[in-house]
Amino acid sequence: MNAIETRHLSKHFDGVQAVNGLSIKIEKGKVTGLIGPNGSGKTTLINLLTGVVPFSGGTVLISGTELSKVAAFDVAVYGVTRTFQAVRLFEQMSVLDNLLVVLTERNVFSALFERHKAHHYAQAEELLKNVNLWDKRDENAENLSYGQRKLLEIARAVAMDVEIYFFDEPFAGLFPEMRRVVVDTIKRLRDAHKTVVLVEHDMDIIRELPDHVIVLDAGKLLAEGTPQEVLADARVIEAYLGD
Repeated sequence: MNAIETRHLSKHFDGVQAVNGLSIKIEKGKVTGLIGPNGSGKTTLINLLTGVVPFSGGTVLISGTELSKVAAFDVAVYGVTRTFQAVRLFEQMSVLDNLLVVLTERNVFSALFERHKAHHYAQAEELLKNVNLWDKRDENAENLSYGQRKLLEIARAVAMDVEIYFFDEPFAGLFPEMRRVVVDTIKRLRDAHKTVVLVEHDMDIIRELPDHVIVLDAGKLLAEGTPQEVLADARVIEAYLGD
């Protein structure tokens, strides 16, 4: 079963075709790597699927629901969440509160006034320990290092407990021990039968993590298959690896 399917999806910006009639399928419960050279349309595709920018044409199916547009405020309804290349946190809130605001009711009024219960704190503790941030729980998010901020954003995405996760370059700029934390987090999501779409440039990560890899070039599908198949494809080597 497919978690996501795009049908002739397109997006242009002032004449530049960022996504060009793209039709792909992302299997449910798997980790799908999304790779391609700079400007190939990877982030634009995620932005389309999470409602950050509108479609220019085409449709998508999310968990079987066909949509001709996706609004950012609706993505949680379809069981979708994401991280960004530029980390987005509640800067003036503590690390712990960044988790608790997600773990409680998600409409604005309830999130502000619902009292946190013991099970919310237990969930937040587990999530923060998984990303080695429990000792930082009382620090404001703005005081964290770059890598710690990325780990907090990933923990907050996991706290949403949705079906589909988009991670946009989650390993960029991380130290090796932090990279291992992200790898373990994504593996736990797969073990829980969640769907993960991973935009990544590091070929070692692509060899290790994804079950399936989709390669974009100039907004079009260039190749897809297992990591081994894709990374041995001459078209991919020419377009992406430059070898």
